[in-house]
Amino acid sequence: MTLLFPNTSRSFDDARKVVRFLGYDGMFEVRFFVEAAALAKTSAGMSETDYLKAFDAARPDIQEAATRLYHPKRGTTYTLTAADLG
Repeated sequence: MTLLFPNTSRSFDDARKVVRFLGYDGMFEVRFFVEAAALAKTSAGMSETDYLKAFDAARPDIQEAATRLYHPKRGTTYTLTAADLG
C-alpha cells in the first residue's frame, strides 16, 4: 500500500514541542510528529499558531519526508527532525 495523507488536521503538542499529523497505509493509521525546532524560523518567540502556520507552509515537503521515512515493518509512529526536512 501507499502512504496517504487524506486528513489535513494537525495539532501542536506543547509538552513534547511537536506538531502531530496522521498518515494512512491502507486501513492502518500512522502517527507522525514534526519537532518544533524543525519548523522554527527563530530559536524563540514562536507560538502554537506560528508552528501550525509553518507546518502548513511546509506540508508538501513534510509529507514527502514522512513518506521517505515510513516503512510498514518499523512501526506506526515517526518523529521528523530538521535533518529529515533538509
